[in-house]
Amino acid sequence: MTSKSTPAGSAGETTTGHDHAGHGYITAKDDYLKRLRRIEGQARGLQRMVEEEKYCIDILTQVSAMTKALQAVAMGLLEDHISHCVVDAAVAGGPDAEAKIKEATDAIARLVRS
Repeated sequence: MTSKSTPAGSAGETTTGHDHAGHGYITAKDDYLKRLRRIEGQARGLQRMVEEEKYCIDILTQVSAMTKALQAVAMGLLEDHISHCVVDAAVAGGPDAEAKIKEATDAIARLVRS
């Protein structure tokens, strides 16, 4: 995400310079939070497994499940971003459209590398 600094507390702006009132994921915010809380629980479970010296393969199986869960969140956020933020910017045109497309392709590249 590219950021430009703005003073905290500016009307409708976060400190990254993105207006958060219109994020594409906002309609599914509760679903994302539920998924992230579940992933947080999985992370605590992994810590407990290591503390209890569980079998390596069992830990790796849980790491894989957690990784897939995080990837599902990332793909959902990316889809929401493209269908909302990028589409809105493309309709408006201009340099903001190009910036949103670049931002989305950069995010995709980061996901592919991870």
